[in-house]
Amino acid sequence: MQKADATRVNYGPWLVGLGAALWGTESAWRIPLNDLFDAQVIVFWEHVLILLMFLPLLVPKLGALRKIDARTWGYLLFSGFAGSAVGTVFFTLALKNGNPTVVNVILNIQPVISTLGAFLLFGDRLTPRFFLYASIAIVAGIFLSVPHPTLIGVSFEQAGLNLGTGYALICALFWGLSTVAGRGVMTGMPLRLAASLRVVVGLACMTAILLIYGKLKGATLWPAAAQAHAGTAVGALLLLASVSGGIPLLIYFEGLRRTRASTAGYFEMMQTLAAVCITWGFFHATLQPHQVVAAIGLMAAVAMVQKAQAAVA
Repeated sequence: MQKADATRVNYGPWLVGLGAALWGTESAWRIPLNDLFDAQVIVFWEHVLILLMFLPLLVPKLGALRKIDARTWGYLLFSGFAGSAVGTVFFTLALKNGNPTVVNVILNIQPVISTLGAFLLFGDRLTPRFFLYASIAIVAGIFLSVPHPTLIGVSFEQAGLNLGTGYALICALFWGLSTVAGRGVMTGMPLRLAASLRVVVGLACMTAILLIYGKLKGATLWPAAAQAHAGTAVGALLLLASVSGGIPLLIYFEGLRRTRASTAGYFEMMQTLAAVCITWGFFHATLQPHQVVAAIGLMAAVAMVQKAQAAVA
């Protein structure tokens, strides 16, 4: 028993950190793909490839589908729609229209959203300190979002607030609420089945979205730009779906199973560290000095939110 407990403490959190860091690499593939495909098409192909990877996990578990109750199905459908499909589309759009480093850092606001969602949906308690740290995170997020903070009083547009930041905030909202729904899913079905079905739901949503917008056709699914750079397109899609998609998903949840939620929250920040190293180091998406301070303040405030909430869990 003592050996198992030691493994839980020493092994699990690093799996969480590794999975999160691999998730953080997705900007390396998603940014070049934005030059070749529409955002919706990128997410569609991503889901197709991840589902192919997850089929060996999904097929043996199909017999358990009849045991899933309606409430769990509801959580799963929302999680797949909001998190796997729509949220990822907005993330892709945010990278295309904004500073990728700002986008990746500002997504750390998700725990604030998911904490509020858990309060509303599951009746989780909110510590008074939550409101203090959440307010600091929001203020820091505002200063992170604008290159010229002295002009905020004039207009956000003049201050440099762009469409990418708006997409990132919408993504954070969808991903944060999806996290809450995912908690409901995990109480009603096995982890691997839940992860696989979320991808299935996400693919169904993306197929419907492409159909509605008239993009479910060869000219859009594989446009001329992708044909001209077929090697880059195929390689980036495979890396996005594997290194930054299916593989970290399995590693992360295996680590989460062995780790206290309050501890996992800190190791999840490896995602931001990896993403910033890529967007700033390789794509030269730099931050102004005030944005660096704001980014540190945002991440510190979110860490304090998680610490404060862990104390009342």
